[in-house]
Amino acid sequence: MASSVRPPALRALKSLFNFTLHDTLNRRAQTLSLRAFSSAMSPPSKAVVYEQHGPPDTVTRVINLPPVEVKENDVCVKMLASPINPSDINRIEGVYPVRPQVPAVGGYEGVGEVHSVGSAVKGLLPGDLVIPSPPSSGMWQTYVVKDQCVWYKINKDSPVEYAATVSVNPLTALRMLEDFTTLKSGDTVVQNGATSIVGQCIIQLAKTRGIHSVNIIRDRAGSDEVKEKLNKLGADQVFTESELQVKDFKGLLAGIPEPALGFNCVGGNAASLVLKFLGRGGTMVTYGGMSKKPITVSTSYFIFKDLSLRGFWLQSWMSTEKAAECRVLIDHLLDLARERKLKYEMELVPFDNWHTALAKALGKQGSQPKQVIKF
Repeated sequence: MASSVRPPALRALKSLFNFTLHDTLNRRAQTLSLRAFSSAMSPPSKAVVYEQHGPPDTVTRVINLPPVEVKENDVCVKMLASPINPSDINRIEGVYPVRPQVPAVGGYEGVGEVHSVGSAVKGLLPGDLVIPSPPSSGMWQTYVVKDQCVWYKINKDSPVEYAATVSVNPLTALRMLEDFTTLKSGDTVVQNGATSIVGQCIIQLAKTRGIHSVNIIRDRAGSDEVKEKLNKLGADQVFTESELQVKDFKGLLAGIPEPALGFNCVGGNAASLVLKFLGRGGTMVTYGGMSKKPITVSTSYFIFKDLSLRGFWLQSWMSTEKAAECRVLIDHLLDLARERKLKYEMELVPFDNWHTALAKALGKQGSQPKQVIKF
């Protein structure tokens, strides 16, 4: 049976079909091209930035950042949480020895979930839980893009707030316990700043090894409650500074050995109290100076007690060469956190309440727990 479609109509139908096919293929090509482009870009990000150094509550602001390219070796991470550490404050103020060039995004440690990976990335997949290890600047934003070597995959069962904070304070505590004196079960350490996260970690890590701890806190309202909290963590002795205005320090030790190792993060009189507790040949390690007062040492401590004074700065230890060792220690600390053998007080704060968290971190609302931004 002859076709009912006449030649001119057939030609028109073929022309329409070819146009439609070409248009469809062109649209598909555009879609594939757009998808390829989109997969190589991060989502837009919201970030805490500062364009000059100065008081953090004055120079920081929250802004929207455009998407950035995810190169072949890059990993784009959706941040989940990041703390406000004293060193973060010092970087913004411009007084920390190592700091990013301004303008900069704040934050140095945190935890996030892999959002996308570059074409050459191996060992990381979307959904993996990761931390920057060693820590890296620019963590106070909703999406972070950095080379794959920055990110370390951790156990997905790790509590988010501990994963976000494990790389600075707990690691400092662990390294100081191991790096300066060979401690054995039954030995004693002494520290000021015992309520800090480093201080709380020292108490617990020492306890797991059978090491006693003598702890010094500043005089404050509610000091009895503070003592009770530290005792529950495993502290053997807790004293306020005013309680140590006595001559017989050995009598305060209640039978435990004189400390062989001391930790100072305050300076001034609080550092002198640590030195008084140390036994002959003891070492005091300074890792902070919260009072901004100098350490004054009696000549007799050097001559008759043969004391040593050392310093510890985590960043100088945590070089690229130490990355593998650092990550093993982090796994160990996170194991302890999952087992509830390592814990410390924190407050998770929504990113929208950034300025409130910053005010607390700056001490403008009295003594507060560690502020951890939740994105």
